[in-house]
Amino acid sequence: MANSYDSIEVLGQRLECAWLGPKPSNDPDGPPTLVFLHEGLGCVALWRDFPEQLVAATGLSGFVYSRQGYGGSEPCELPRPITYMHDEGLQVLPALLAAAGIKRAILVGHSDGASIALIYAGGTPSPGLLGIILEAPHVFMEDCNTDAIAQVREAYVKTDLRARLGKYHGDNVDCAFRGWSEPWLGEGFATWNLEEYLPNICAEKAVPTLIIQGISDEYGTIAQCQAIERGIGPLASTLMLEDCGHAPHNDQREKVLSAMTDHIRNIVS
Repeated sequence: MANSYDSIEVLGQRLECAWLGPKPSNDPDGPPTLVFLHEGLGCVALWRDFPEQLVAATGLSGFVYSRQGYGGSEPCELPRPITYMHDEGLQVLPALLAAAGIKRAILVGHSDGASIALIYAGGTPSPGLLGIILEAPHVFMEDCNTDAIAQVREAYVKTDLRARLGKYHGDNVDCAFRGWSEPWLGEGFATWNLEEYLPNICAEKAVPTLIIQGISDEYGTIAQCQAIERGIGPLASTLMLEDCGHAPHNDQREKVLSAMTDHIRNIVS
């Protein structure tokens, strides 16, 4: 993606964003917009060109943004509360969609972004939500998740990881890293769980949900996918990918692009 982005004001905060593809429809029954929700250390730029490729493959408009404390958005206050994903899903995302004029959406969430998508879908009215795509989602804690984040925290202190992330987050680099790692490694996160939101997602309307999980994902296992399928029901299905870690859209680009495109076409056809 380009290095120059737009911005949007949401709940008094300026968030970095980018519009992709055709102009979104003002028709409440028009084509949906693909809304991309980044991972715990992500931002607009760290999606690289994947959103553009998915937009081109589907012919839909796309909206990518950096949450507060990430990329070129305004900084956040530290420490972040363990409810930061709930705050994003229940408060920020509904306000963002309204501010952007997005009336119908398909959410494409990665890791933390996938969890935020589930909170939004199961915890708000979300009348314009047509479907969800979840990459490496989390709905509860696993030991492998804690271990992996602890290793990344050590690398942040002892290696050039901070400098490499700084290329994308600039002055927000500590907001991004600490705001993600500290809650996940805090004592209160041991009982963090989103399964209560899952039955509500398809309670009043069909919300087809595609889950994509790498078999070699160091942050989570198939148990996350199984819990989501149980909670949402038959409209949720999982694609497990071999030779794939925590970022399927990078590790298995063609397979992920094909699966997402098919899922989206089935929704809008």
